[in-house]
Amino acid sequence: MIGILNDYLLQHKSISIPGLGTIYLEKIPAINDFSNRQLLAPSYKFRFDKYFDAPDKEFFSFLASNQAMAEYEAIKQYNEFAYDLRDRIRKEEYFNWPQVGMLMRDATGEIQFKSDLIQPGFVQPMPARRVIRQDARHALLVGDQELTTTQMSEILNEEVHIEKESWWMYALILFAAALCILFFYLYQHGWEFSSMGGN
Repeated sequence: MIGILNDYLLQHKSISIPGLGTIYLEKIPAINDFSNRQLLAPSYKFRFDKYFDAPDKEFFSFLASNQAMAEYEAIKQYNEFAYDLRDRIRKEEYFNWPQVGMLMRDATGEIQFKSDLIQPGFVQPMPARRVIRQDARHALLVGDQELTTTQMSEILNEEVHIEKESWWMYALILFAAALCILFFYLYQHGWEFSSMGGN
C-alpha cells in the first residue's frame, strides 16, 4: 500500500490521510553554491498540513485501478489504513513513512512531521563559474528607447558641466545699482558735492 501511496504523492504532489492531515510535495529550486563553484540540482521536500484531511475523488479511482478492485473497496481499505496509521502513531509515538518522512506525536499529543529530502539520482550538481565580461554589448530598454550597453555607459559617465555662479557677478550688479542711484540723486539735486556732506 505504501508504494502505491508514494506513487500517487509523487504524481499528484499531495495525499490526504483521513484523521491526520495532508502531505504535500514541494520543490526546492536549484541553488548556486558559489564557494564550491557548482550549481546544485533542484530537490524536493514534503510538508504536512494537519488541518485538511479529506482525500480527493480521483485518489480513490487511482487506488482502485492500481489494486484492481472496486472503488468502494478501495475507500474501505484506505480508511482502514488511515485508522491503523493513527493507532500506530498513538501507541508507538511515531511512524516512519519510507521515502517521505516521519510522522510522530509530540508531548502534547499533536502530530508532527519530519520530512525526508528527495534528491533525484539522475540529476547531479553542475560546475558553475561566475563570468563577468567587461566589454559585453547587449541592448537595454531605457524608457521608450533601446540603447546598447556602450551608449548607456557613455551617458552615465558623461560629465555634466555646471557653471558655478561667482560672487563677483552679484557685486557687479550691486555696484551698478548703487551707481545708478548716485547718478539719479546728483541729477535731482545738482552736481554740488557740498550738498552731499553733513556741513
